[in-house]
Amino acid sequence: MDERILEVLEFDKMIAELVEQSASSLGKSKSQRLKPSADFDQVVRWQQETDEAHHILRLKERVPLGGIFDIRASIQRAVIGGMLNANECLEIASTIYGGKQLKHFIEKLEEIDAPIITSFANEIVPLNELEREIKSCIDDDGNIMDAASETLRSLRAKIRTSENRVRDRLEEMTKTKSNMLSDAIVTIRNDRYVLPVKQEYRGSIGGIVHDQSSSGQTLFMEPQSVVEVNNNLQAARVEEKQEIERILRVLTERIASDEMFLRQNVNALAEMDFIFARAKLAQGMRASRPSMNQDGYIKMEQARHPLIPADEVVPNDVELGGDFAAIVITGPNTGGKTVALKMVGLCTLMAQSGLQVPALDGCELAVFSNVFADIGDEQSIEQSLSTFSSHMTNIVDIMESFDHQSLLLFDELGAGTDPQEGAALAMSIIDHVMDVGARVIATTHYPELKAYGYNRAGVSNASVEFDIDSLKPTYRLLIGVPGRSNAFEISQRLGLQEKITEQAKEHMDTDSSNVENMIASLEDSRRKAEQDYEEAERVLTEAEELRNDLRKKWKQFEDQREKLYQKAEEKAEKAITNARDEAEAIVSELRNMKEQADWKEHEWIEARKKLQDAQPDLTKKEDHSQSQSSTVDTEQAKPLQSGDEVKLLTLDQKGTVIDQTGKDEFEIQVGIMKMKAKRKDLLFLRREEPVIEKPLATVRGSQYHVKPELDVRGERYEDALQQLEKYIDDALLAGYSKVSIIHGKGTGALRKGVKQFARKHSKIREARDGGMNEGGLGVTVLELS
Repeated sequence: MDERILEVLEFDKMIAELVEQSASSLGKSKSQRLKPSADFDQVVRWQQETDEAHHILRLKERVPLGGIFDIRASIQRAVIGGMLNANECLEIASTIYGGKQLKHFIEKLEEIDAPIITSFANEIVPLNELEREIKSCIDDDGNIMDAASETLRSLRAKIRTSENRVRDRLEEMTKTKSNMLSDAIVTIRNDRYVLPVKQEYRGSIGGIVHDQSSSGQTLFMEPQSVVEVNNNLQAARVEEKQEIERILRVLTERIASDEMFLRQNVNALAEMDFIFARAKLAQGMRASRPSMNQDGYIKMEQARHPLIPADEVVPNDVELGGDFAAIVITGPNTGGKTVALKMVGLCTLMAQSGLQVPALDGCELAVFSNVFADIGDEQSIEQSLSTFSSHMTNIVDIMESFDHQSLLLFDELGAGTDPQEGAALAMSIIDHVMDVGARVIATTHYPELKAYGYNRAGVSNASVEFDIDSLKPTYRLLIGVPGRSNAFEISQRLGLQEKITEQAKEHMDTDSSNVENMIASLEDSRRKAEQDYEEAERVLTEAEELRNDLRKKWKQFEDQREKLYQKAEEKAEKAITNARDEAEAIVSELRNMKEQADWKEHEWIEARKKLQDAQPDLTKKEDHSQSQSSTVDTEQAKPLQSGDEVKLLTLDQKGTVIDQTGKDEFEIQVGIMKMKAKRKDLLFLRREEPVIEKPLATVRGSQYHVKPELDVRGERYEDALQQLEKYIDDALLAGYSKVSIIHGKGTGALRKGVKQFARKHSKIREARDGGMNEGGLGVTVLELS
């Protein structure tokens, strides 16, 4: 994009702030070269990088980016055969260490999804051996250490010995010949130890003069007695320098051998520092990631100009490219029109540079092929033809360069010439831009453009709000509402006579007056709509709170109900368990009685069945009681006859009427037992209808009866099967659908024989063992067909 446009929209100031966020010269260099991109895929990737780094900063606050240097020049010198100095080698070691620290930091971010940042970290090669070699030779101050080589250690020991010998001899002379010295000290000239000798004692001391004072009265002399020792010292120092150079050359060659990995590390570190600098900038101005599109659509809520202090900037909502492709902003000077224009342009450039924008989450921005701007900050009333010409020159260049994917920003479009001509020119320019398909935002003073915004499809009016009471702009951008001049209201507030302003209103043409009245009506409607919206928001919030409260209480009710159900079930289960325990105690007692009174097995089984059937059914107790009461009321008075199926209420068992033995007394068959019962204790259930299709049953006569059970216990196997065969014939004639064969448990031979007989008989549909209430394995129940 054009450098002038970037400067006009103050993109260079954003770059300066970005550079300040960089931790190293690597990041600063990349930040300084940052330019907006028109490549959609690249912009999306940049935004993803920034968002990943921003997410890491939100969770970790600090990223280890210290100790990193731009070592590319040093690497190049090493490769071409130059020798690096100690500080350059130390910077390389420090960069290797910094890279390892950053790589380790990123690898530990298991809970954060940052694939791009992680990929850069994976490119960093931990050159531990090279780092160790450098730091074993050079200390943190950049000095070659004695341990760098055995030769260097020996030479430095020799140097220290020679220095001590020289100093000892010279210090002795300062004591014995102090009267010949200007000062009793040992000093250095030309890297050699000397004494400050008075001019007149030059001959007495003897030796080599290395320097003299400005007055010439003091000579810095190296006495003859220490010349040889000083010569040895200098020779040792030369050898030390040569050894240091040898060590540095070895390190340089070692660095050159790892050139590829070092460059790879530097590139990865530069990218990561650059990315985190963008994230720090976003964090500092409370920015959010924009969703990018290629449709020329812009939507930002509570967007702020990034260069205005947070305590001064006024957030605004902006939308362009949806229902309308052009916005015409009208309003007074110093009201914030230009700021709004620059904000949209600068946020667009930032987004296309991978920077987040200062707006609420969910903002959308487009990737434009180019952004053009004609913005002049001149607020002088002395605009002349030259000013108009300057603006038109820029506009002409823009008209020749833009395309359908461009964003055009015009400040005071058409200004600086005749108002009528300027307004017509402004409308024509906007029409042309829209015909091409680009997006445009223009500010203007011309009232004609207010009506143009209403009549032209795809164009929306906008204005910056002005507070008449305080005579100050609020800097709020109002999309859909054209600006008013407010000249008459401001004049009256400042003290101009009402008579004058009324006369001025009469001079206005009807159209202008109507437009101003329409704008005033729109502003009133907007304020009313905002109030209604706020009220609706309040009511909605209250309704949401009420709904959440009701949901909470309903859940509490359901939880309480579930607890009550569970408590009732536990209580019922406890009652049933108690009843079963009691029943088992009775059964145990009955067993003892059986052993003493020689009860038969089937009597024992029947008694246990009655006890088990007597367990309480608590969940249906009330319904059963009501049902039983209703049945007794309706069926107890019904006359009974032989064969009727009845229920003995005292035992809660079903039975069959055998015969009536008295006025209110009947003999009934309950299971294998016969007993007498009063009519009030019997409940009629059903009556078997005569089976016409079975003449054999009628031949036998209605007085013929057969028991529903056959007891073959104690019988021989063959006799038991003969009895079973005859019994099945009789049961079929009697119309039974189910009979029980009591064979006992014993050896199981009778049980097995009954099952085999049942499988061969064509009228037996099923043979099964008795249930818990039917005698268990001591009984086989036969289903007849």
